[in-house]
Amino acid sequence: MYKIKKMFKNFRIVLAFIFIVLAIVAINPAPWADGVAIRNVVKNSSASIGGIENPKPNAPPRSREILTSINNRKISDVEEYYEFVKTLEVNRTIQVKTNKGTYKLITKPEYDMIYLNGTEIKMVDELQEYNETVNGTLVLVNKTVKKQVTVQKTELKFKGVEDIGLRVYDAPTNNIRKGLDLQGGTRVLLKPEEEIERSEMEILLSNMKERLNVYGLSDVTVRETSDLSGNQYVLVEIAGANEEDVRELLSKQGKFEAKVANTTVFKGGGDITYVCRSAECSGIDPQQGCGISSDGSWVCRFRFSISLTPEAAQRQAATTVNLDIITEDGEQYLSEKIYLFLDNSLVDSLNIGAELKGRPVTDISIAGAGAGRTREEATYDALNNMKRLQTILITGSLPVKMEIIETNNISPTLGDEFTKNAIFMGTIAILAVAVVVFFRYRKLQIALPMVVTMSFEVILLLGLAALVGWNLDLAAIAGIIVAAGTGVDDQIVIADEILKGEADVSSGWKQKMKRAFFIIMGSYLTVVVAMIPLLFAGAGMLKGFAFTTIAGVSFGVFITRPAYAAMAEILLKK
Repeated sequence: MYKIKKMFKNFRIVLAFIFIVLAIVAINPAPWADGVAIRNVVKNSSASIGGIENPKPNAPPRSREILTSINNRKISDVEEYYEFVKTLEVNRTIQVKTNKGTYKLITKPEYDMIYLNGTEIKMVDELQEYNETVNGTLVLVNKTVKKQVTVQKTELKFKGVEDIGLRVYDAPTNNIRKGLDLQGGTRVLLKPEEEIERSEMEILLSNMKERLNVYGLSDVTVRETSDLSGNQYVLVEIAGANEEDVRELLSKQGKFEAKVANTTVFKGGGDITYVCRSAECSGIDPQQGCGISSDGSWVCRFRFSISLTPEAAQRQAATTVNLDIITEDGEQYLSEKIYLFLDNSLVDSLNIGAELKGRPVTDISIAGAGAGRTREEATYDALNNMKRLQTILITGSLPVKMEIIETNNISPTLGDEFTKNAIFMGTIAILAVAVVVFFRYRKLQIALPMVVTMSFEVILLLGLAALVGWNLDLAAIAGIIVAAGTGVDDQIVIADEILKGEADVSSGWKQKMKRAFFIIMGSYLTVVVAMIPLLFAGAGMLKGFAFTTIAGVSFGVFITRPAYAAMAEILLKK
């Protein structure tokens, strides 16, 4: 008991315990947490309309909004959530409770497939309204195309209820962020086609983040990195997304220009004040719709409205004021068309109505097309192209074209297995070291503080990762193991000096510790110098390994290993 009291009076041991407490506070462990955390809210979904907001991408995991019940039925995990959502009925009001409030949502029918008397109605893109009377009026809406069909209620069969628009995962039990290796998602490494300045790189990163956020993806990390040769890269990590969601969106420069008579009248980004993305003013073109092309494939045309700045409208007016008016099929147009270019490729050309000659009009329409083997594929392609173009018009072009160097897609199931294996192997490693050390020294006073110190170092690293928002991936876990391993080496040096001190009374404890820490500092500096190049090696992909290793050995040298020396000294001194 005397030695334990003496430990808690030792400055080095007390300092280590203070750091441990701070690390635990940063980790914020909550093993009892249940419910599901909201990862993402789909735009224009029932959840979005009901007022549930997208979480901030950089928010700590434990601050995420937690869904606890639907219609007073408790939701404990992801499986329960999706099973319950399957039982919901169309056009019903449901009550969703979270730790931040209560929301009322109205369920929508799944709109990609509707049957009338057993016949599939394929043109439907969105079900806007359904009047639930026996002789109800069903309004089928293909964006701006409306078709009303009066049917008997018993004749109508929906495929099911549309997902209410929440992407969820099991409620986090701590503030440690998992990297893609541990939670699943997509990692994309991109390289600018030419070297860019610091200011342009900041614009590039900002635009990429904005594109991904506008496109409806959350849990996004976009950062600059480089390799040992000084090549510039951009690393994008998106939890819960698949490769197809992000490849086209990130690799394209998104340089949009509208030209009349070889004069650019407006560009995407700064010249655009508003882009319509609702069903009222965007979707499949009601006048042209879908049709079969000469090669037998289906083509669907889309159209949506945008608003220009007054300056862009004036440029358009100045460019068209001297154009001639021509007549085609009874309609009057200007002699020049407006040509739409995306990444310097012509995507469409539109006639300009004669009434727009010399007029600074701020509200105009943008059109385009999609193709496919079937009408459904063409419709999907057209709407997807429209969504990407809308995103680019909102965010503007990237300052340089990007080349995709590498993509990795990791399933959530595989990530979960990685997590379990990492925890299991880490525990086995600590226990194995404890057993080896005990049989080497045959003294519990040496082995027990060593195990405690190793555990302290792991907790300190996890606390630092939680505090700074560092994503813990397999490379970072490898760094933790390396840091703990070097810690064991240093503690063995300290133990040998202490035990040598018992036999050699001519040297004092302080002298022995000076010799031990001289060796430890030499080892520490060697590791740090070796890790610095790895911060940039592999285009920064090994940064997690280098960062955790440097942080781990630094914690060890300045906090935990002095504490270990003090504990061992107190326990062994007679």
